[in-house]
Amino acid sequence: MSEYRIQGATGEWEVVIGLEVHAQVTSEAKLFSGAATAFGAEPNTQVSLVDAAMPGMLPVPNRECIRQAVRTGMAIDAAINRWSRFDRKNYFYADLPQGYQISQLYHPLVGEGHLDISPDEKNPDATKRIGVERIHVEQDAGKLMHDQHPTRSYVDLNRSGVALMEIVSRPDMASPAEAGAYLRKLRAILRYVGSCDGNMEEGSMRADVNVSVRRAGEELGTRTETKNVNSVRFVMAAIEHEANRQVDVIEGGGRVVQETRLFDPDKGVTRSMRSKEDAHDYRYFPDPDLLPLELDEAFLEDCRASLPELPDAKRARYEGMGITPYNAGVLTAEVETARWFDALLEAGAAPAQAANWVSSELFGALNRMGKGIEDSPVAPAQAAELLSLVADGTLSGSLAKQVFEVMLDTGQSPAAIVEERGLKQTSDTGAIEAVIADVLAKNPGQLDQYRGGKQALFGFFVGQTMKAMGGKANPAVVNDLLKKALG
Repeated sequence: MSEYRIQGATGEWEVVIGLEVHAQVTSEAKLFSGAATAFGAEPNTQVSLVDAAMPGMLPVPNRECIRQAVRTGMAIDAAINRWSRFDRKNYFYADLPQGYQISQLYHPLVGEGHLDISPDEKNPDATKRIGVERIHVEQDAGKLMHDQHPTRSYVDLNRSGVALMEIVSRPDMASPAEAGAYLRKLRAILRYVGSCDGNMEEGSMRADVNVSVRRAGEELGTRTETKNVNSVRFVMAAIEHEANRQVDVIEGGGRVVQETRLFDPDKGVTRSMRSKEDAHDYRYFPDPDLLPLELDEAFLEDCRASLPELPDAKRARYEGMGITPYNAGVLTAEVETARWFDALLEAGAAPAQAANWVSSELFGALNRMGKGIEDSPVAPAQAAELLSLVADGTLSGSLAKQVFEVMLDTGQSPAAIVEERGLKQTSDTGAIEAVIADVLAKNPGQLDQYRGGKQALFGFFVGQTMKAMGGKANPAVVNDLLKKALG
């Protein structure tokens, strides 16, 4: 992998990147209340008395939220802390009815882990390990709505109290590509595990991007934090802009200020939001309403046993079946794709042939239709049947394409389409020999040229024969018989 460098006016600069990812936990209830968490509900319709901070209301931890965070930690080989504690992070803001956020500063639920990423999609075997410092569980704040009234802002508390996992990386990334690969890999793992839906557009997964620059080999520079970036592409663009901005500031004689910034996706720039607070500015202290979390072995074993096959293990299994590393990477990148492909294999498809077909034919068709694989008009069992008809010689490659197009339009099975439309490939040597004789008789000039040494005309005769037989002749048989006929 080539090293990423910023070319400044006074030389080269390295970029140091860390990500703090907020992932909304998949749960039907909030972290400390029974209120619903569905996206898109009418404002303030999913708010309990606890979420609204009514006097005398006490939080009760949601077991499922803790379980999902522990499972996520296990999926990234992280240390699970059997004893953890909740803290109050005190600050005033209009969308924070309690005046504090319940979080975990000093004793998080999950300790150190790691992710192995492949920053270069063309070279998936070139990996880099990114450390994860911790995962802690915390409640989300509400949301201010500034576009509902000309002079007032409204508060929607539907998100207030929603369970978040804050997944904090080490500053181990050194390029926008590495940060993008890390975020994609983390999102894939969360979706495989089922602990977060990873829907960045809806805000259920978002990243705070920490960036600093330095001369090669020097001490870490002052970092800025760009808040709540909600797509992989925007994270990469924010890093690109912010790193260049910092280099320009330093080379211009200024100094980088530790601050919180926002990314403007329309202009592709970051802008200052507020000076960066330190932890002591929040006045953290243990939450007096919540006992420490103590996890027993039975709970941990249940979490461990519930984990699915994860992307790296699945990719290794696919490669062991003879699937190319590139195809294996494509097929395991999204959990829906991997599940669909596993169903295709279970239906009896040959792994390498199936991987090539899914990566080219199926993905191509779904892209044209604007659909994801979960909405494919062709089921895995139907696809397996189509591939078996190619494997046993019933269909040629070109006929299989025709059958597949009909399947997409009608949802019919391949066998029914072949029977109904007479698309079966023929290997009848007598019929093919008769067509070849007719083709040669109709093209005496090309025949003389071929026999005079113009070997490239062999393809012409193959094409004419296939055309005359409506594409239904077995190409291998056509080739063999033509060689004999042409001498």
